[in-house]
Amino acid sequence: MDFAERMLKLKERRDALAQGDREGSAALKRVLGLLDAGSFIQTDAFRTGGHIITGYGLINARPVYVAAQDAADQGGVMTVEQSQKLIKLMDLAESTGAPLVLMPDSLGTKVAEGPQVLAAFAGVFARLSRLSGYCPVITLLAGQAAGIAAQFAALSDLTVAVEGKAYAAPFAASVVNAVNGTSAKDSELAGAEALCRGGSAALKAADEDEALALIRDLVDLLPSSSYENAPFEDGDSLNRLLQTPPPEGEKLVEALCDEGRVLPLFAGQQTESSVYLGRIGGYACGVVLARGRLEADGCGKMARFVRFCDAYDLPIVTLVDSEGLAVPEAGRLSALMKASGELLSAYAQATSPKVAVLCGNAVGAAYVNLAGKALSDLTYAWPTAYVAPLSVDAAVQTFMAEELREQSRESLAARVFDSADAFAAAEAGLVDDVIDPAETRKHLIAALELLQTKSTVL
Repeated sequence: MDFAERMLKLKERRDALAQGDREGSAALKRVLGLLDAGSFIQTDAFRTGGHIITGYGLINARPVYVAAQDAADQGGVMTVEQSQKLIKLMDLAESTGAPLVLMPDSLGTKVAEGPQVLAAFAGVFARLSRLSGYCPVITLLAGQAAGIAAQFAALSDLTVAVEGKAYAAPFAASVVNAVNGTSAKDSELAGAEALCRGGSAALKAADEDEALALIRDLVDLLPSSSYENAPFEDGDSLNRLLQTPPPEGEKLVEALCDEGRVLPLFAGQQTESSVYLGRIGGYACGVVLARGRLEADGCGKMARFVRFCDAYDLPIVTLVDSEGLAVPEAGRLSALMKASGELLSAYAQATSPKVAVLCGNAVGAAYVNLAGKALSDLTYAWPTAYVAPLSVDAAVQTFMAEELREQSRESLAARVFDSADAFAAAEAGLVDDVIDPAETRKHLIAALELLQTKSTVL
């Protein structure tokens, strides 16, 4: 067969693939919707088995690897061939240092392949476990991830779940209902809302377009690997002041971040404390907002986020206004103690830049676990800050019972506050400086610039 004949055969094979592309599966549409137009290159293009699309492309001109199970092709069933395509893609991601986006959509493994398919996917998930923390692994749940396919979400750094479409669980809903004698729907057991509430998904999207946009935002805020820094972006004014008095809660985080743009992660977990990704002065960073009382779930969420930021060397900005640990039900004491210890350990072990701002109360564990000078590179306090082992009310009640008979609670509370306010904390060396709240953003930017060259020798 001469050269012309070979080229004709190539054209015929390419045309056949293109025809399949035009007919379009949901998997391919998701891949093309995620990546920059015209940038997708399919790997194993002529290896049409495996029920999965793999390849690479660009997100805002940065390389990204993508794998999308094709539910239109025999339900996206997981086979040995599929595992081989996935392992090849993950090896490329690891060797080149680029994010990996997974799009599981499968009813599980091909039972006819027996234990071989289980061994094959044990290899897939072992590689995925090693990859996470080195290259960002993000999962889009816009279909079924049943059986061992649920592991894709469980082993990822971050998961985005689409309302009305996502389902991820080791068992089908019918199995759960049969065992428990219930009649719960798929969405109630492991839909987007349930996954976010349980912490399995970091973000929830109303539809696939929103989910793909969220993944693009995540990639923009993350480094390509743990050996690189996240891209720096010029944007908001470095000298912008906060309003006075400053806003509270998420509004404060938005005010601190460039152009007010933040991504709240794990918001489905109903805790007083919250975590975010955003940019401050062009630097991508994680923001921890610790407020109210610290309960087990909140401590666990913050600890997980701090470890994630540390894995990718993202600076951690911690905003503290908390009266310390919440008093739980008797049966939850051990869980609170364990979660509190994990939070302290996460901060203590993190080597990425850490800056804390005491915006209000920093009582007991709220200071020790989150902002202590042994844990934070730099700690600032607003004039409204209060640092002490006990809350103001508890200190008055514990140590001033006699004085309460003759003086008002308000006057005694004022005295307690003054004895442990921001200035007392600064004089004792507990904070580095007392700052004007309006200038918080300026101080954070200066700190992030200073700490960019931070080096830790263990």
